[in-house]
Amino acid sequence: MLRHYESLGLVRPTGRSGAGYREYSGEDIRRIFQIESLRSLGLSLREVRRALDDPGFTPSELVEDLIRQTRERIAAETELLTRLRRINAADPSGWEDVLQIVALLQALGSKSAGRRQHAALSSIEEAAMPVEALVEAALSETDTNVAGALRWALARSGDDALAPLAQGLASPAAEVRERAVQAITEIPGGAATTLLRDALTNPDTAVRRHAALALGTRGVADAIPTLIDMVVQGTNDVDAADALSALASHSALTDQIASKLVDRLTHGTVEPAARRRLTEALADIPGTTASRALADLSHDEDRAVALTATYILGIRDAR
Repeated sequence: MLRHYESLGLVRPTGRSGAGYREYSGEDIRRIFQIESLRSLGLSLREVRRALDDPGFTPSELVEDLIRQTRERIAAETELLTRLRRINAADPSGWEDVLQIVALLQALGSKSAGRRQHAALSSIEEAAMPVEALVEAALSETDTNVAGALRWALARSGDDALAPLAQGLASPAAEVRERAVQAITEIPGGAATTLLRDALTNPDTAVRRHAALALGTRGVADAIPTLIDMVVQGTNDVDAADALSALASHSALTDQIASKLVDRLTHGTVEPAARRRLTEALADIPGTTASRALADLSHDEDRAVALTATYILGIRDAR
């Protein structure tokens, strides 16, 4: 090392001993430590020489560049560590499995939507794709077809995907939260249902709505207030009415849903368009409570509401 420093002109021994050994003075030793200190910051030997020998040299620009390079290196190393952990989590039985997983991971990050979609569809059959990689891809995917394929793959992964998806629900990015809840809605089972029930209290309105629609098809009564709000607000109101109808097929919930719809109808602050949507939502709610409400609404002051209720009653009578 010292010979290399000498060849570059960084440090030269003060003299030599009678036996020909290099002799370094206290000042030489001090410069050697300075060289090593600057090298520990990531400076090249050329940069070290300039820093020590150029009186006009200022470190700020060089240090900022070193910070940038270090951040890039850390990001690259972190990405590599993540990839290695995912491969390890897949528990490959041989190098062929490792190579296959690497190929799928690379395809998931491809700029080609077709390659990403193929990787998602192949993830279950061809190799044990790490579920964290599928979740990460699903939460960042903007292509509709690829996103659907990724949600399908996550649904096949089952409960293993729920923990990382739950983290997605807490993301500061609204689009990530929405993708997370959409993926959860397609995962069957009680654990996913519990997570969706918790999502009904999420601060994000879009998350609550997706959760309510899914819970409606799963027969969870907790979704009723959110579904009725969706009808009133006119956001996915048809889907919300369908979910309420599915819930109303459970006899224990029939009158509860009808009563809540009627309560909102009689609320003085509900706009005429919302009252019409609430009336339409009563169409597929069975039972006497809904029928009595529709009979009353057929005489409503709002002609559009009255005509809608009369038409629905005619259909119910025909049935």
